[in-house]
Amino acid sequence: MQSTQLQRTILWVVFSMSLLFLWDAWQRHNGNPSMFGEPPASQTQAAGESGAAVPPEKSDASVPAAPVQPASAGAGAVPQIAGSGAADAGPRSEPVKLASDVLALEIDPAGGQVRHAELLKHKASPEQQSASGNVVLLDEAAGHTYIAQSGLVGAPQGSSFPTHRTPFTVVEKSGGEGGAQVLKLAAQSGGLTLVRSYRLAPGAYTVEVTDEITNTGSAPLRPVLYMQLTRDGSNPPGDSRFYSTYTGPVVYTDAGKFHKVSFSDIEKGKAELPKQVADGWAGIIQHYFVSAWIPAEQAVREFYARKVDANLFSVGATQAIGELAPGASASVSSRLLIAPQDQRMLETVAPGLDLTVDYGWLTVIAKPIFWLLQWLHGIVGNWGWAIVLLTLIIKTAFFPLQAASYRSMARMKAVTPRLTQLRERYGSDRVKMNQAMMELYKEEKINPLGGCLPIVVQIPVFIALYWVLLASVEMRNAPWILWIKDLALPDPYYVLPLIMAGTMFLQVKLNPTPPDPVQAKVMMMMPIVFSVMFFFFPAGLVLYWLVNNVYSIAQQWTITRTIARQTASKKK
Repeated sequence: MQSTQLQRTILWVVFSMSLLFLWDAWQRHNGNPSMFGEPPASQTQAAGESGAAVPPEKSDASVPAAPVQPASAGAGAVPQIAGSGAADAGPRSEPVKLASDVLALEIDPAGGQVRHAELLKHKASPEQQSASGNVVLLDEAAGHTYIAQSGLVGAPQGSSFPTHRTPFTVVEKSGGEGGAQVLKLAAQSGGLTLVRSYRLAPGAYTVEVTDEITNTGSAPLRPVLYMQLTRDGSNPPGDSRFYSTYTGPVVYTDAGKFHKVSFSDIEKGKAELPKQVADGWAGIIQHYFVSAWIPAEQAVREFYARKVDANLFSVGATQAIGELAPGASASVSSRLLIAPQDQRMLETVAPGLDLTVDYGWLTVIAKPIFWLLQWLHGIVGNWGWAIVLLTLIIKTAFFPLQAASYRSMARMKAVTPRLTQLRERYGSDRVKMNQAMMELYKEEKINPLGGCLPIVVQIPVFIALYWVLLASVEMRNAPWILWIKDLALPDPYYVLPLIMAGTMFLQVKLNPTPPDPVQAKVMMMMPIVFSVMFFFFPAGLVLYWLVNNVYSIAQQWTITRTIARQTASKKK
């Protein structure tokens, strides 16, 4: 049995390192690269091939097959469209631009694809190299593909309906009701005419899409609408190597709830998605931002995810239109979301979209913490000061538990000289030394593990707070004081990490000194290791840890002095 000081040291180290392992396990669970250098499967494969994402026109796999029709329809799975794809699309046309006060889009008449989307209220980080200075979410360039597509499948053998590879004609572009901009495109193929309308309203991050489908042939047709997002499997530029957030497809249904479909699972054919459901949406998330196709309410849909090409994947939904007799028409509505992960806004768009702000298994704790953070921000008007107040409130709420841990530490520190004497007296006779130590603990009424339970209880809360600060888009471009201009970026002058390292050194000094010189050196080295790691963490997270440390030191110093006075009074 080790000495109590050693147990305290081990617990302190286990607690600290557990945070690192939790972060690493979280990112590996979500299909992200390990902090220790393990790349995801999709990126590994891409590195061994050409390295550049192949545009969806290059592969027939970019067009989904229609789902199996009911037996009464007399049709099985409709084959994918034949042909090279590039020939179908023809030469690239000039994109048509739609813009509001929050969102700017570029829609390509070749297939009606949304190939470019900028979030006008969100500034890009230096690593994103945006020409406009704004966050570009959807885009297509060398080595990067992230676009929104839709079309029709289910044509009879030997023909094809309009897809995202079919040339469209611009029918109308105008201002709509309430200042909205409207674009109408039309295409005809396989006996169907498709007129698609995009409507972008002021202040909205959702694009309203309406597909008017008319059977111009002489036989009944059963078209199936597909809506998909196609993206490469690489992480967005600027992602930190010291912490990881999920990048990849997600699906939500009322029955199955929020479900991640990692690129590696799609690569391995392990993606299992809901079939024939009347609610839900499919999307792709990355740190702070989300895009999603949201079919009409109560419309039966079937979700899918597939690998399109090397390091290129699609996720989406199909929706059967039903049988169209010759000359008959049908109208289908859907919405395309391209947005920041603003929880209050997402809650108003569709059920489950607020879950794209991913707190994982800590959501039940993180949600109330974020609500409190927002409430504090409403009072002080600054996210940095809101973080300070939130940390103080949570630390104060846990003070009774924390006090028990600090009292245990203080008592241990008070008997450290006597424990050192026992160690010197008994030398290598561990049995006698442990017996003497247990007698000392009993005499002084010390529980060697008395400080463990308070720490264990607090761990989920403080990890949830960590994820709240890491995942909240509100931290982007949010200043605090003086040199801290963006709480989502690292401190440019490393002031906060250096101060935090100083507070960690002070905490080590306040704790009982391990009698083993090697353990003592390890304890002194840990603040340096952690401070270096925090050099690359967002300033908002470092601020939280710094305030937590300072308040912990104040609590521990107060309790230690109180116990010292009580001990002195007993001796008198």
